[in-house]
Amino acid sequence: MSSFSKEEKPTKQVLTDDQLQVLVEEISLSFFRKKFQHKAFFNRRLRTTGGRYHLGSHNIDFNPKVFERYGEIELINVIKHELCHYHLHLEGRGYQHKDAEFKSLLKKTGGSRYVRPLVDQKAQSYHQYQCKKCQTLILRKRRINTQRYVCGKCSGKLVELN
Repeated sequence: MSSFSKEEKPTKQVLTDDQLQVLVEEISLSFFRKKFQHKAFFNRRLRTTGGRYHLGSHNIDFNPKVFERYGEIELINVIKHELCHYHLHLEGRGYQHKDAEFKSLLKKTGGSRYVRPLVDQKAQSYHQYQCKKCQTLILRKRRINTQRYVCGKCSGKLVELN
């Protein structure tokens, strides 16, 4: 029997900055065989990116939404990605996304190339038009002037559908 009543929900798992620091240090030692000697922390101001390596201070900040939405495995993949930037930059090697050394190290350590979406995607709405002549259906994100534009297939008149 559960210790929670019907109204109570179990609290979400939370990771503190200190726990994150320990996790980053452990991942650095086990996957890169090198120490992480700077600071790792959560930054709630990050919106769409999973993490960010700072070239000047060598600190790494992470988006807490990665852990909240997708859990520890996704966070570990983001940590590996940022540690690739970190270690390559400190060694004076190619640390940018475009560099072959970065891509190679990322693949070797199993880090993620991209983070899964952290913001909810807005549903796209389309304006529908149909050609009177050939009946072709045309979908557009922006409205078009049907007096000025014609069908691209047959140059027929366009009519907006509801």
